[in-house]
Amino acid sequence: MCCLIGEFHLNRRGPSSRQALRSEQCGPNYHGYVHLQRPVRLGRFCCSSGSMHLGSGFNGSSTKLTAGQTDPTEIVNKHNDLRRNVQPSASNMLEISWSSEAAANAQRWANTCSMKHSPDSSRKISTSGCGENLYMSSWEDTWSNAIQSWYNEIKNWRYGVGATNGGVVGHFTQLVWYRSNKVGCGMAYCSNSSYKYFYVCQYCPPGNYQYARPYTSGPSCGDCPNACNNKLCTNACPYTDQYSNCADLKKQWGCTQSEVASWCPASCKCSSEII
Repeated sequence: MCCLIGEFHLNRRGPSSRQALRSEQCGPNYHGYVHLQRPVRLGRFCCSSGSMHLGSGFNGSSTKLTAGQTDPTEIVNKHNDLRRNVQPSASNMLEISWSSEAAANAQRWANTCSMKHSPDSSRKISTSGCGENLYMSSWEDTWSNAIQSWYNEIKNWRYGVGATNGGVVGHFTQLVWYRSNKVGCGMAYCSNSSYKYFYVCQYCPPGNYQYARPYTSGPSCGDCPNACNNKLCTNACPYTDQYSNCADLKKQWGCTQSEVASWCPASCKCSSEII
């Protein structure tokens, strides 16, 4: 038996153009407009028996597995193979690479054997926050199988529509979120848990923003014709915007406005990279 846990994030929008104009006048109360980037749980779904609930009170007693059991090359290659072949094809899909920071966070959380998502504070690297996919199994499974199980939620998803028939899609959409170009994973053996193996992958920057599509459909590398490696873009912007409507804020106010420059470093500093 295996179990998957995923999540999505509320879309974090900055102030509208009119509210941005008033920001200096509104003081602290102005910030109440912003939706915090808190995760919303999708629930727990098991591949063998439909949906089920897992209690949070596991006394897991983890055993740290050897480094060879979390193979960065296998994990990165599997992610990139799936991302480059997504259908419909993606014009802005970034190539994923390994993040040692995210891997350390993922391993620390796997060692808790909690069988639930880590708090936001445990999903941060030096450049951004991170999303997270979880996989639990009664037997030791391969990373490729765990990652494939997340991707297989594509059967419940349609581009431009999202989830169909109430199906779970959060693991899939995080895996193929175009902007999540760093991944780090860890796993642990949990001797006292119902599920003995706990797999954790963290994705940075995070995906799964409500009402947003995971990527832009179009010819592979259509948005990065001069920075393409086998259907995947390699020109990721090194900065991360804090809000989802930074393009609008930049257009309306420009990056000389101090708040826009602070909130939207990617939109302000990256002109040819994937943001």
